[in-house]
Amino acid sequence: MQSKLRCSNRRARRPFRMSVEKPSTGLTLPTARKLLFGGAALAALLLAVSKLFVQQFFNYEAQTPRALSISVGATAIYFWISVGSALGGMARYWCSGVAARLFGETFPWGTLIINIVGSFVIGFFATLTGPDGRILVNSTVRQFVMVGICGGYTTFSSFSLQTLNLVNGGEWLSAAANICLSLTLCLAAVWIGHALAAGLNGVRWVW
Repeated sequence: MQSKLRCSNRRARRPFRMSVEKPSTGLTLPTARKLLFGGAALAALLLAVSKLFVQQFFNYEAQTPRALSISVGATAIYFWISVGSALGGMARYWCSGVAARLFGETFPWGTLIINIVGSFVIGFFATLTGPDGRILVNSTVRQFVMVGICGGYTTFSSFSLQTLNLVNGGEWLSAAANICLSLTLCLAAVWIGHALAAGLNGVRWVW
């Protein structure tokens, strides 16, 4: 009996050792793909930024063939539009979430507010940076804001789908209110933005 107790005590006194496998430090295929795509995106970003920087601030055209220059310029425009669309989409997602928490989801307040704000922004920016506007920017900047950010921020497809869902749910009054409010308020917002920017264009600044 005593020998059994001694054996059990010895087993209890043995330290517990956990075998931990060392992580492999080799470069796996998914990691290599991420690095490759990240490097390509970074190279495209640096190319586009350097091209816009040279043309915008130094008014200098690189001595490259015409076909290559047109290709690089078109690539930069598509790049900045995609960046603006991503920013506008994230802003739309955030605004719709805030509106849903504040007003609920029984009526598409988020989409309505988003389209009104987007209409105001595009009307204001288009007039302020137009041919007779006070702020002169190149076409890439205008497309970045108007096509990219405003296009990714506003959503006519969500408005159409939500209106159809209201109709299918038998809420005809809410569907009609959504249509009327969206049309009238968005048109009013874009007109207000245009009028405000036109007023700023006519103001003479004294320094």
